[in-house]
Amino acid sequence: MNSPLDLANQPPAAPAALVKKLEKLGIRRRFDLVLHLPLRYEDETHLYPIADAPYGQPVLVEGTVTAHEVSYKPRKQLRVQIEDGSGTLMLRFIHFYPSQLKQFVEGNRIRALGEIRRGFVGDEMVHPKTREVREGAPLAESLTPVYPTVNGLTQPVLRKLVHAELKSQKLDELLPAPLLSPLALQPFSEAIRLLHQPPPEWSAQQLADPQLPAWQRLKFDELLAQQLSMRLAYRARRLGQAPRIVGDGRLTEKLLTQLPFSLTGAQRRVLDEIRADLKQPHPMHRLLQGDVGSGKTIVAALAALAAIEAGYQVALMAPTEILAEQHYLKLSGWLEPLGIKVSWLSGSLRKKAKQLALDEIASGQSRLAVGTHALFQDDVAFNKLGLAIVDEQHRFGVGQRLALQDKGEEPHQLMMSATPIPRTLAMSFYADLDVSVIDELPPGRTPIVTKLIGSPRRAEVVQFVEKTCAEGNQAYWVCPLIEESEALQLQTAVDCHQQLLQDLPGRRIGLVHGRLKAAEKAEVMAAFAAGQLDVLVATTVIEVGVDVPNASLMVIEHAERMGLAQLHQLRGRVGRGSARSVCVLLFENPLSDLAKARLKVIYENTDGFEIARQDLQIRGPGEFLGARQSGLPMLRFADLEQDQALLEAARDLAPILLERWPQAAEAHLERWLAGREQFLKA
Repeated sequence: MNSPLDLANQPPAAPAALVKKLEKLGIRRRFDLVLHLPLRYEDETHLYPIADAPYGQPVLVEGTVTAHEVSYKPRKQLRVQIEDGSGTLMLRFIHFYPSQLKQFVEGNRIRALGEIRRGFVGDEMVHPKTREVREGAPLAESLTPVYPTVNGLTQPVLRKLVHAELKSQKLDELLPAPLLSPLALQPFSEAIRLLHQPPPEWSAQQLADPQLPAWQRLKFDELLAQQLSMRLAYRARRLGQAPRIVGDGRLTEKLLTQLPFSLTGAQRRVLDEIRADLKQPHPMHRLLQGDVGSGKTIVAALAALAAIEAGYQVALMAPTEILAEQHYLKLSGWLEPLGIKVSWLSGSLRKKAKQLALDEIASGQSRLAVGTHALFQDDVAFNKLGLAIVDEQHRFGVGQRLALQDKGEEPHQLMMSATPIPRTLAMSFYADLDVSVIDELPPGRTPIVTKLIGSPRRAEVVQFVEKTCAEGNQAYWVCPLIEESEALQLQTAVDCHQQLLQDLPGRRIGLVHGRLKAAEKAEVMAAFAAGQLDVLVATTVIEVGVDVPNASLMVIEHAERMGLAQLHQLRGRVGRGSARSVCVLLFENPLSDLAKARLKVIYENTDGFEIARQDLQIRGPGEFLGARQSGLPMLRFADLEQDQALLEAARDLAPILLERWPQAAEAHLERWLAGREQFLKA
């Protein structure tokens, strides 16, 4: 089953080129051909008279060539007329080879498969699939599979390779009957053969039904393989050695008494889960998720204190400099009064400041290092790293998180995300992690009113900004680009800043974007936080981590260009004080269907978990996962929303299979994942 592709029977020049093309499709061994399932089917089992063939669906017709010509108006194209006694049909080819002309000699009999539509000079098929036949030639006995392919790899070649493997492979049932019988699933071999070689009585519509027993079986097998790989990764991590971290609580108690607020029940619960993990001799890999403003940062600070109390260092990494700096300022304000040295490390630091931070970290003088990806560069050496905290973890790739992990012997890892992860995604692609959820917002958070306003009403929005500032509150105005782009033609932050200076005379308006130097960004952000600016014009660098309670208005330009997670994060920058808060989504018409769907979701929902669930439906798991998908076995057949019952069954049965039938589990993983990217222990 695991043998590599044997292409010895191919033409001498073909094997290497063919292997490369197959590898692009994820086919690296012979059994991968069996799992390379049809994308759709062509029906060449029924021949329609030209006059009776329906419009708007693929049909097979046959006729004699009565005329053909290459015309050059309005552009070069080949036009071939066929007739069958019931009517005539024009076959039109915009792209064609000179050799095709030989097929369309007058008098030749042609079969054409395609959709018939009404053209300028009568009914036509554009770019049909054609072949020359003799009168009375037999029709196909069953539907013809059409496989996913790449340029240069034709359907006939793929069909030949797939069908050869179906003949040579036994397609044995690998899963034990006691495991399968309660699910009443179709046998694996029957499911595979039905989808590759459907019997004559089957229609394309029947085979496309996702509830078809054959599809249900293959989806379950795929989900089970994913769950097994995640379980094994989880098990492997727990075999690793990590320091037992047991703090004495003295610093924790000091901080809690100094805070101007009390922890919520949800914060206390997840903190207990984290502390319990830190006490274990194997490395913690816990994901802490919570909606915008749920208080993840204080939980991270208290987790860090547990490690610091036990004599270890802590690293906190964030994906952007503004977010990392916000964490640094907040954590410094909490921890330095307790006598804890907090260091700041980013790529924009001057050489002298960077060397000072490196020395503090290496000597152990710094107990907490906060920074960007600069934390895992080669010149960073920790004295005794016990805990690594990664914020907005989905923005980091597997390799980056592993590099930070390598800074200690085997530090515990706490990953945080303000983008809530839908339940089905957590059950599948995050099944290798322990997950804690802060599902309660701190008291005092005011509801945010969301308004959708078209760009022609921009002047009204400017007036609303003036009114907000006149009442003593502050406003954000977010633009998606830094400088003019002719391609996108979007309002830029720089131009917007200049325009608002004219529209709001007398108001103090600041500007921050990713291309400002770190010191300049820090100065502007500090001025806004201190109330020295009325309006902050910014790009999406303020998406996460910015906390100014007096800011009660968020205006987002070109909201139709942004994703749901980003819109929800930006909206969460307001509603942190006692004033009524508003988020205005300025959009430009015409809106695409995708943009309409996104704006509808964000307008109707404030719950981050519901927004994330609908975002997953819109985008699909590959895009939603972001950098985390690197190294993950992505799903080809199963749908996380439609196949939730199968996912739950696979999740429940995976540990049973590993425990009672380990050889079957190994064989199943080999069938589904061998030769494909394996899960990396990140």
